[in-house]
Amino acid sequence: MAPSLASQAKPAAVLWLAGFLQAARLHRVVSFCASSRPLSVRIAQCFLLNGFIFLGSLLTLKSVVIPMLSWILPEECSQLQGQHLCGHTVAVATYSFLRSVLIQIFYVFWFYPLYIFSFILSTLWYNDIAKHALDVVKSKSLDATKALDAHTISESTERPEGFDGVAIGIGEQVYSILLLTIFFIEVSVIGYVPYFGKAINFLLLSLMYAYYCFEYKWNFFAVSLNERLDFFESNWAFFAGFGSPCVLPIFFFSPLASYGVMAILYPLFVLTAAGTQAERVIDQLKPSHGGKLQRIPVFFVAKRLTTQVLQLFPEVQKEQ
Repeated sequence: MAPSLASQAKPAAVLWLAGFLQAARLHRVVSFCASSRPLSVRIAQCFLLNGFIFLGSLLTLKSVVIPMLSWILPEECSQLQGQHLCGHTVAVATYSFLRSVLIQIFYVFWFYPLYIFSFILSTLWYNDIAKHALDVVKSKSLDATKALDAHTISESTERPEGFDGVAIGIGEQVYSILLLTIFFIEVSVIGYVPYFGKAINFLLLSLMYAYYCFEYKWNFFAVSLNERLDFFESNWAFFAGFGSPCVLPIFFFSPLASYGVMAILYPLFVLTAAGTQAERVIDQLKPSHGGKLQRIPVFFVAKRLTTQVLQLFPEVQKEQ
């Protein structure tokens, strides 16, 4: 077991670092935006909605509204304007209750609706961002259109034409959405495991967000679901490294703040993924680590559960 682990350590470390460095090439964002005005507009809209409006509102609440409420409705008896009220515990409790209610009103009538609105609109924008970026990639270089390698692309284009091809495509999309949903639930549950749960949660979240970033590219070039899952699980260390910088905000900010930060950063990583030729990068690194990375069935549990769910819908399962 020890020699096996030792033989895997170097290729895993090399590929992880390579993935991390590919994600960090944010200068590609400038190049993409300079090549496409619609892309620049979508990126600006994401920054405006999620940065200025969402995070700005949260910052205003934390730094202005809450301190003002704490001054008007103080928490401690010594801060009350009328010291005679200190003897009335009901007054202090009432102030505390009113302050909590007013803060919750901000969340219920502003932040939660804004979160839902931002999530839906940003999701639509991410698709536009990926499409415009991949149009730029395709127009600049034919070689850059390779989502995986030539063999994979040739296989992926063998999908039947007409209605059968559309049915297979819809079936793959349904399967993919269900698979990633179950995987997300799996990752969330693992995060509550004591001691090592957070570390595994970070690794799996990194893989999940990396998959999201590259999925736009794979969909754009019609790479089959089986091919993309096989490539992803065979090179899991590269994608774990790629997804790491995208996941870091979750562990440093509150849930709402981390969403706002990730909503700004995520489209940038979608762009770096669009400009990353993962197959070529991984092939070029093979001489440096001199080993073969062992495939890890990252989606094994999610696949099994997805299959069980689809058995309830025979027509959908038939299309897989």
